[in-house]
Amino acid sequence: MAKKENIASVLAFEKKLVPSDGRMYGTTWNMRNDQSTPLALVEKSVRGTISNRPNKKDQAAFEKDPAKLDVKVESPNLQTVDVSALGTEKDTLKLHFTLKVLGGVERPSACNNALFNQSYKSAAKNYVDREGFRELAKRYAMNIANARFLWRNRVGAENIEVQVKALNQGAEQSWAFDATKFSTRNFNFDDDQVNSLAGRIAAALSSEDDFLMLEITCFAKVGKAQEIYPSEELVLDKGKGKKSKVLYSVDGIAAMHSQKIGNALRTIDTWYPDFGDPVTAAGPIAIEPYGAVTNLGRAFRHPTKDKKDFYTFFDKFARGEKLDCIEDEHYVMAVLVRGGVFGESDK
Repeated sequence: MAKKENIASVLAFEKKLVPSDGRMYGTTWNMRNDQSTPLALVEKSVRGTISNRPNKKDQAAFEKDPAKLDVKVESPNLQTVDVSALGTEKDTLKLHFTLKVLGGVERPSACNNALFNQSYKSAAKNYVDREGFRELAKRYAMNIANARFLWRNRVGAENIEVQVKALNQGAEQSWAFDATKFSTRNFNFDDDQVNSLAGRIAAALSSEDDFLMLEITCFAKVGKAQEIYPSEELVLDKGKGKKSKVLYSVDGIAAMHSQKIGNALRTIDTWYPDFGDPVTAAGPIAIEPYGAVTNLGRAFRHPTKDKKDFYTFFDKFARGEKLDCIEDEHYVMAVLVRGGVFGESDK
């Protein structure tokens, strides 16, 4: 257990990958670099049928009187939802956003213990000197190249092209990727363009106060008039709301949340204990302190069962103790790049 004088009860790190919201446009594959039209959200009213699993009370009622199910089926399930789709002559979705990569991970944005601050800075500097964020940067670059940030829009796309530009004055550079050639299941791929982009990302992350500004434009040929999928807003009380599904837009343009894009970019954790297990693994997961995957309702890094969570590692790493393997260090530093509040109780 850490000595009380080496505990930071106030400890925070600012995120080092800062994406913007992603705006969505419609275009054609052949004219994708020349013209595009902003995609709007449209309200649609639909009449659904009963399809939910009955509760025990309803199940008993149906068994007693089967006609009650017919009564429920006859009752309309009216819904108003948001949708967005390409125009009848458009076959390609264009997603545009920017990404800022920041340095300075060696400095917490808040730390109220000088001894802890000193030991953490020493550990972080040692990692940067040895590893230079090369492995993390390659994985971030791969998630740009493979267009993981398209989420559901990636499925069923015939062609996907990702164009990346570095906008830093005096250090402009551009890259182009065919996303269909890159896997989203692993990072075992060697590509000169990916390595070049990863080098710029690693240099920014390893710096004390430098940054890299990227402009990312992705084109996905999904088919004429096909529905596209912006981020869905969280509706806290659907019973009282006007719509049962509310999609996200910015200035009237269908859009993807910056948080959702960021989640895709940091989906690089293949170091959790179950990775590779054909039954229990989930492929690469987003970097989280407990390896939480909300849509699976599971934490893949348990603090008591396998002790592979961030806090178990960080408490050792930040105080100069050596972790079992370099992959554990990669994971710790990736959580710090993610950012967050990690203070420890001194009671």
